[in-house]
Amino acid sequence: MITTAPALERALERLAQRPGGRVGVAALHVESGERMLLNPDAAFPMASTYKVPIAVAVLALVDRGRLALREMVTVQTGDFVVGGTIGDRLRPNEVAFSVRLLLERMLIESDNSATDVLLRLAGGGPAVTAHLHAAGFAGMRVDRPTAAIIAESYATPFPDDPPERWAYFERAKLAEGLDVPADAAARYEQTDADLTTPAAMTALLERLHHRDSTLLSRESTELLLDVMARCTTGGNRLRALLPAGTPVADKTGTFGGTANDVGIITLPDLAGHLIASVYIRGATAGVAASERTIAEIARTLYDYALFVAARNA
Repeated sequence: MITTAPALERALERLAQRPGGRVGVAALHVESGERMLLNPDAAFPMASTYKVPIAVAVLALVDRGRLALREMVTVQTGDFVVGGTIGDRLRPNEVAFSVRLLLERMLIESDNSATDVLLRLAGGGPAVTAHLHAAGFAGMRVDRPTAAIIAESYATPFPDDPPERWAYFERAKLAEGLDVPADAAARYEQTDADLTTPAAMTALLERLHHRDSTLLSRESTELLLDVMARCTTGGNRLRALLPAGTPVADKTGTFGGTANDVGIITLPDLAGHLIASVYIRGATAGVAASERTIAEIARTLYDYALFVAARNA
């Protein structure tokens, strides 16, 4: 069943006016099959939500025996990328982290250093994209490490030499010595790289929810969803207006005018599960307005899903 009730569609369209830019929503009440949609097939920059498909690609290698969660990976100071806590442990020497810990840091706190190391282990963006397309997610692509995304958006050459690279990102982290161009956000959103449709992300989350063994083993899926349930970056987004204690497994993404949150919400009283992917690009009202929009959309979807569950009981 693919429906968006007229009243719900009007509510979503009204909320989508608030942040400026464009809003995309693809939500699914799993048990009824009812979908709630707004621009579901439009392309949006994933920002850090692309860490979910990267995690899927890494765990697929674990399932095939090509990687192990306990395998230790050497991370050097030249691997440091602003955003997260991994870099705080790299100076002055290299440090070894397990694949599992890198996955946790990537998904729980959105650590960019961990992300780029895992993307490298997965074979890079083209390999991850090929894996996604082979699995049926044609509306999603991963192209660049976070270091390249940041450097390209800032229109600043990214140093190859590790010490210079460290200094580059220290300047970015401290907002000193780096002139951020006013059009950095626009430059990021104009690229054709690292995009998804809301529908494609929801399809990926749906297969994870169903523990689809053609995507990942049950053990790997349980691990991924458990880690996503511990996400610390989404308190003002999907979770913000839901009843306290509502289980949510999600991943956020933010860059300039882009603000996203995607996840699986467990409804109360055996009402089932709500999968929601909410994307905003080109927002002009600021991050706080985008976050509030995501929160209000999530609550609207949540209330409608409860209505659907009660109607079908």
